Amino acid sequence: MIGKISLAEARKLSIESQWLNGDRTLHGKNDALKTIEHLGYVQIDTLSVVERAHHHTLWARMPGYKNSWLNELINEKQIFEYWGHAASFLPMKDYRFSLIRKREYAKGKSHWFDQDKKVKRHVLSRIRREGPLQSKDFEAPEEGKRSWYYWKPAKRALEQLFMEGKLMVSHRQGFQKVYDLSENVLPGNVLHKLPSKREFAEHLIITAIQSLGIVTEKEIYYQRGAWNEFTKKALRKLLNKGRIAELKLEGHEQIKFYGDEKLLEHFAQNSNSSTAHILSPFDNLIIQRKRLQRLFHFDYVIECYLPEHKRTFGYFTLPILYGDQFIARMDAKADRQAKIFYIRNLAFEQKANVDEAALLAFAEKLKAFAAFNLCEKILLEKSNNKKLHQPLNRLIR
Repeated sequence: MIGKISLAEARKLSIESQWLNGDRTLHGKNDALKTIEHLGYVQIDTLSVVERAHHHTLWARMPGYKNSWLNELINEKQIFEYWGHAASFLPMKDYRFSLIRKREYAKGKSHWFDQDKKVKRHVLSRIRREGPLQSKDFEAPEEGKRSWYYWKPAKRALEQLFMEGKLMVSHRQGFQKVYDLSENVLPGNVLHKLPSKREFAEHLIITAIQSLGIVTEKEIYYQRGAWNEFTKKALRKLLNKGRIAELKLEGHEQIKFYGDEKLLEHFAQNSNSSTAHILSPFDNLIIQRKRLQRLFHFDYVIECYLPEHKRTFGYFTLPILYGDQFIARMDAKADRQAKIFYIRNLAFEQKANVDEAALLAFAEKLKAFAAFNLCEKILLEKSNNKKLHQPLNRLIR
């Protein structure tokens, strides 16, 4: 039997499945681990215009989050770094599901650059002898002018060995990776058994539905390689067993969606939320831009990768969610030394209904976010709505 779900219901289900509806009380380090396990991954990013994406994503779901917890979870071997759809922190309980990708690289697949087996052997030999090393511990060869994207041979080898699973990131120093042999990083009780392709496909399906609520087939294996054949078979099996359900989404009846009937029942009892969120551009809810457009009618692009003359909203715009609607996007920068949180540009969505309650909720979240970024003052420099500019300014002072 194929169930039906409205667009409004799909939005609310997705927000609840992302743990963004404000109903959960998440406080400590163990809750941070539970959040990563539930989401399946938290994307890592080097940009620090505001607090980095991995910290920001966790803070959005638990306002009492402390950055130190992530490092502690790494040191306790509860999470590890590897590739999800991008560089991510993953729960250690899911380690064996990383072995599928690692095997592909170990068989000869290259990570961005052609492989140099001699350099790989040299890098591996040094780490065996000397212990954990960073890229900077390997001298670059004498060469002419280098492009900004230049990677010295040793760094290429380190990343290739990392993707193959021979090396892991034991920790970071100044946000730079420190590599060690995998056997030195992994806990003794971790499962090393390579999952079958069916098991891996089922893992992707269950995790996607658990964290997103409602998904299409392509959204299940988003940027994870050619898994369509195995995903199709696993979907049929899970449907036949009644573990998942096929759904028809209002306005998109030609597309097959999948969900969990138990989640749908729970959602029916917990569907209201008036929570405001300032989200990272790499947040799990919004990272799949086509999905974001389909469910929320929110056309979002992070513009820091565009030339300045092509930017519409600003360098590092953060989506603003209120309830189940995206009401604005904010180009922000945290000056931690001066303790000032700058809002370079605040663009409210044309069709958004920003009433007094929404503005108040946004202002309170904005003050909390500034504090999370170690800022004591907020400066709103520009916005596209004169009626909301002054009231918001008063609320954030």
